[in-house]
Amino acid sequence: MGGVADLRPLHRRSQQRAWYWYDWANSAYVTTVATVLFAPYMITVAEKAACGFISDDDKGLDCTAHLDVLGLSIAPGALPAYLITFSTVLSALLLPLLGAVADRTANKKGMLAGFAWAGAGFASLLWFCRGDNWEIGAVAIIGANLCLGASAVVNDAILPLISTEDERDRVSSRGWAFGYLGGGILLLINLILVTFHDSFGMGTALAVRISMLSAAIWWAAFTFIPFLKLKNEPLPQRELAQVEGGILAQSFGQLWRTLKELRNYPMALTFLVAYLFFNDGIQTVIASSSVYGEKQLGFGTSVLIATILMVQFVAFGGALLFGRAAERYGAKRVILVGLLIWMGIVTTALFLPAEQIVPFLLMGLAIGIVLGGTQALARSYFSLLIPRGREAEFFSFYHAMDRGTSWFGTLTFGVVYQLTGSYRPAIFTLIVFFVIGGLLLAKVDTARGIREAGNMAPDVI
Repeated sequence: MGGVADLRPLHRRSQQRAWYWYDWANSAYVTTVATVLFAPYMITVAEKAACGFISDDDKGLDCTAHLDVLGLSIAPGALPAYLITFSTVLSALLLPLLGAVADRTANKKGMLAGFAWAGAGFASLLWFCRGDNWEIGAVAIIGANLCLGASAVVNDAILPLISTEDERDRVSSRGWAFGYLGGGILLLINLILVTFHDSFGMGTALAVRISMLSAAIWWAAFTFIPFLKLKNEPLPQRELAQVEGGILAQSFGQLWRTLKELRNYPMALTFLVAYLFFNDGIQTVIASSSVYGEKQLGFGTSVLIATILMVQFVAFGGALLFGRAAERYGAKRVILVGLLIWMGIVTTALFLPAEQIVPFLLMGLAIGIVLGGTQALARSYFSLLIPRGREAEFFSFYHAMDRGTSWFGTLTFGVVYQLTGSYRPAIFTLIVFFVIGGLLLAKVDTARGIREAGNMAPDVI
């Protein structure tokens, strides 16, 4: 008599395919709004507010007046950085509590979609940020960034629920790859609209507002796929029984307990500190690359835009490549190789010749290959080191450390530039973050961390 076929792998693949779409959905906002269009547009609006209203497409504004923001005098050019920093710090404070709530909520796909749609709603408010109305832009970016971080915690917590330990690296890498592809496609469309706005019969400001609105709509629309297709998993009752009270009381109690118990998961804690360093290095390289390309190497906007697009699409293949390598060699080894490549990138940047496009594009190619892979594998590797039933809580610390310490790299970059007057040593100094992160990661005993978390070890670690 034949046995009953095991349909669990088919179910997991179906869930994984649905899960990929959330990376596709939110990456449009990250690339089009947060990375490319928001800051320069917001500076223009803030300048008009500080200096007096001028038409949306005025190019001749020359004013040194400051904004009065809650009693503080803020230069218009610094406003986006302050807004993003505020939302980042606020996320770092709130996300750990959110993780405790999410682990006590069976309807994780509902939480994911709720935060996504709220974030897209905030992002859509950027359509009304025009003239001198910078305040609505501030509300929009703070709210959207908070909701993006919250949805990322829930989304990452779903990963261990829809994949076995052997599948994590592949699934996480495909999600990142899908995100880069989706974000790159919409960014390409929007950059065509903004660059050739005259051909479409509109001004620059209108083209930017339409592009930012399209990212909000994209984020909201494609979130319907995981919302409709993902299945919620039952809560592990053993976790819920350990803290008394309602969901908020349980969540605060769970958060306090986890803070005390982190010492029981030393490998997970060591990895979190390693991630703090090397991810800060990655984020600072990405954030400073356009400034480095323009101010140090002398490239114009068209070259920088082309490089950004190239990095997006190369990162799609890079994430898939790193995922396959991890299946063969283990995530930790592949991440360490990725960090060596990052060290090579910032070292190369120290000597990169000015106004020579081929070396600059080759460096962008290297960034694209390693960018998605290291981040995707960091997510899947960490999932092996955290206990079942508390995925959201631990991933909330993962994201909180990312946001709460993300200013280390930019501060280092700025201080070195201040002292030397050159972006070359500033970007090279970031090698310290990759070295420290790599050394700490090398100390993580993967097998021990998996045992401490009570997980099954994948075939290759």
